[in-house]
Formats: sequence, structure tokens, C-alpha cells
Amino acid sequence: MLNKYFRVIVGVMVLLSLVLTLYVNQNWMWFTVFIGVNLIQSAFTKWCLLETILIKLGVKR
Repeated sequence: MLNKYFRVIVGVMVLLSLVLTLYVNQNWMWFTVFIGVNLIQSAFTKWCLLETILIKLGVKR
């Protein structure tokens, strides 16, 4: 269940940042970069802040 929530939230954040980049300001692209770097970092360290937050909110693994 955790994986499902994680993928939906990250997908929404990427799409939202792209929409904000197109319609608000190009600097929103840095938010997309942050998401990508966080995903790469979590692949190596096996730790992700979003996962920690979801677990504390009661989402089951």
C-alpha cells in the first residue's frame, strides 16, 4: 500500500511542477529536479522523507 501512495504522490508532484513551470514561472522546474534527485538518493540510501511521513501518518507497508 505504501508503494501505491508513494507513486501517486510523486507522480502528482511532478505533473504539478511541470504545469507550474509552463504557466507560472520557469523556476518551478527546480522542484522537478529536487524530486528526481530525491528519488535517486533514496535508491542508494534506502531512505526517503516522503516514505517516513507516510508511515507516520499510518500507511501500511
